[in-house]
Amino acid sequence: MNAPLIDSLRHFWTDSAAWVRALVRGSELWLFVLATGVGICGGAIVALMSGCAFLLHSLLFGIDLEARLSSMPVFDTPLRAIVPALGGVVLAIIALLLARRGRRPAIDPIEANALHGGRMSMLDSMVVAVQTLISNGFGASVGLEAGYTQAVSALASKLGEAFRLRRADMRLMVGCGAAAAISAAFNAPLAGAFYAFELIIGTYSVSMVAPVMAAAIAASLTQRAIGIPVVPIEIGNVSLTTTDYGVFILTGLLCGLAGIGIMRAVTWIEALFRASRLPSTLRPLVGGLMIGGMALITPQVLSSGHGALHLNLSINPGLEVFATVLVLKALASAISLGSGFRGGLFFASLFMGGLFGRVLADLLAFAAPSLVTDPVIMAVVAMAALAVAIVGGPVTMTFLALESTGDFLITGIVLSAAIVSSLTVRELFGYSFSTWRMHLRGETVRSAHDVGWIRSLTVGRMMQTGLRTVRTDMTLAELRGQFPLGSTPVLVAVDEADHYAGLIVVSEAHVPTSDPEMKGRRRVRDILHHTKDTLLPAMNVKQAIQTFDETESEVLAVVESPSSMKVVGLLAESHALRRYSDELDKARRSLSGED
Repeated sequence: MNAPLIDSLRHFWTDSAAWVRALVRGSELWLFVLATGVGICGGAIVALMSGCAFLLHSLLFGIDLEARLSSMPVFDTPLRAIVPALGGVVLAIIALLLARRGRRPAIDPIEANALHGGRMSMLDSMVVAVQTLISNGFGASVGLEAGYTQAVSALASKLGEAFRLRRADMRLMVGCGAAAAISAAFNAPLAGAFYAFELIIGTYSVSMVAPVMAAAIAASLTQRAIGIPVVPIEIGNVSLTTTDYGVFILTGLLCGLAGIGIMRAVTWIEALFRASRLPSTLRPLVGGLMIGGMALITPQVLSSGHGALHLNLSINPGLEVFATVLVLKALASAISLGSGFRGGLFFASLFMGGLFGRVLADLLAFAAPSLVTDPVIMAVVAMAALAVAIVGGPVTMTFLALESTGDFLITGIVLSAAIVSSLTVRELFGYSFSTWRMHLRGETVRSAHDVGWIRSLTVGRMMQTGLRTVRTDMTLAELRGQFPLGSTPVLVAVDEADHYAGLIVVSEAHVPTSDPEMKGRRRVRDILHHTKDTLLPAMNVKQAIQTFDETESEVLAVVESPSSMKVVGLLAESHALRRYSDELDKARRSLSGED
């Protein structure tokens, strides 16, 4: 093949790629098409990961491929109890390999959309997906949903980068990936879509509906076509009274408190593992042994709990059994995450909620027989309410209950309990599980709302540079000669070592020396203001505005660092507020589709 032909083909490919990128960037229709592609790929990824998990369960625990691990009555041999510990060994080996390569922790979809404009690492996300698959496949008490959303959202992010999408569209694509993952996992397109709106994108607008729903529906259809089974929840005939609503609202409150307790337990167990001084690579092994020991009591603590949830909704072994399994499952989930297994609590929280609802129903039957309601309905309501407390997303969990049961009558009571649970957690705790984990790492993110632009809008970017400074030993007469009234409103003073000393209001320096207020003031050091108040270049705009409020100043000097105190710039409060307002307006227009 000759060189001119190769050049022609290269130019054709470059021009075609640019044309396609322009179509996607400039047309909502093509963004819809791209989101549909994400949904198809997402459904396939979920089916592949689910199939691999089922295969691992079958090989390691000796069950049929169609069976669910957590619905096993007992182990066929006690040796199965060491399988979670073997999974811990595999994770330890992976951790050692990653440590040698110096890889950083992966950015999850919420953090990506909140801080990084929807940008995620595909390689890091694949590592998380594999770690989650190993954790779940070897029986750790975690779900695959975190791995699903990580992998599919990263794929969507990379597609967005390939088409050079704008920041808002990148965040939307990450949301489409998460919607596809949850939709395929539960065969619930509405739940998947609102998971994206509530938890990943952090907001809702009309322009987002079409691509997010397209991804969710395409993922669900793909998952069905591949044939991974999703068993619906059967609740039978529903009849409710006014009294039932009061019981369910109280259930929502109790689920909120229980969710806070579970999230605190994970952190507490993590702290215990750190305090034990065990090497981090050995913690999953120890955690796996503990989980295996609990699985000897009941295998319902293993994996995420799909089979166990349906089992406990169809039988009634008694209050003691429900309470025991609930405590063991909560402890196993906390140990799994606290010891270093990867995964999430999405379905695990649904399972624990179902158990919690059955416990509450049995307690109610004992304490107040006149208030008894259907225990299966109580389980479904608590299932959604506890999941809201831990994962978040009251509308998401309401639609999940609706799509799982197919009963519209239950939707209202589920939403009521979910809202009460959400309010309880927000007032008493303030975080979902994902944002709580980020908080423990030092991040202050509480949701997926885009705050990355705030962090990038720093004092260093906004400040005025190239300043003239004056020495503190300069006389006021010399200063008036060099800086006439009206030449500049503020000057920065430095000491003999060129360290920041304070600010000078030029108009104050021009007050006649005969004025009583100027008595004894002859040099610059005598009229300094804000000698202790400065800004740093790395501060973001919100921190700068807060500093202006606290110091009651209109302008502040920017120093290189608190130790050097070298002046590098000057920032006015009015300029910071204007830049902040401009960026807020830009973000609003982006969300509403005006840009």
